[in-house]
Amino acid sequence: MLNYRRGFSEDKLKAMPEPRVKYDDGGFHIMTISENVKVYFDDYYAFLEGAYDNVMTELARVEERLTEYSNEWTETVAYYKAVKIVLELVAKNIRSFYTDGSNFGVVMTPWCFGTVILEKIEAYKDRLSKGQVADSSLPDDVYYVVKYIEETHRKVLLDVFDFPEEAFKMRWQYSELLKRYSKALNNIAGSLNSVMMMVKSYGV
Repeated sequence: MLNYRRGFSEDKLKAMPEPRVKYDDGGFHIMTISENVKVYFDDYYAFLEGAYDNVMTELARVEERLTEYSNEWTETVAYYKAVKIVLELVAKNIRSFYTDGSNFGVVMTPWCFGTVILEKIEAYKDRLSKGQVADSSLPDDVYYVVKYIEETHRKVLLDVFDFPEEAFKMRWQYSELLKRYSKALNNIAGSLNSVMMMVKSYGV
């Protein structure tokens, strides 16, 4: 990623009066906001750089394959377009996270980052299936493109991030925790409403 600068460079971290940023023998690090796990900035950026190189290598291969087929090869072209979409979304988000120097929330463990990208791709797929994406390079009927995004995106992410298959299983644990917190908050809100109704009924 020679054309991009780290959002949190070493010089910036040295000059930044941020109590969450610590320094030890491993370098500058922070306890991540989402997981409360120690992450070294150098390790984080090295992961993004390696993943970005993998993405760009694979993207060049996919683009070359697309030149080999005419649009008459409907499903084959749709397959490679789907993989290209996934790779381009990954590259775009890596650049965004890599260059962001204003939000410590972008610093996270590799598996957490992979989960964030997974959810972004699934959200894009849903919008594409609903006709909410304007892209002139896509066919009028995006059925096969959506189908192949669904079938390939996990494998593509596992490959470019060099993750084991269990990497994305953590997401369901996080999702379950969020559901529990949401349910608890709803229960609290319901109890407060009940109290307010009682207060009103007694004319207090």
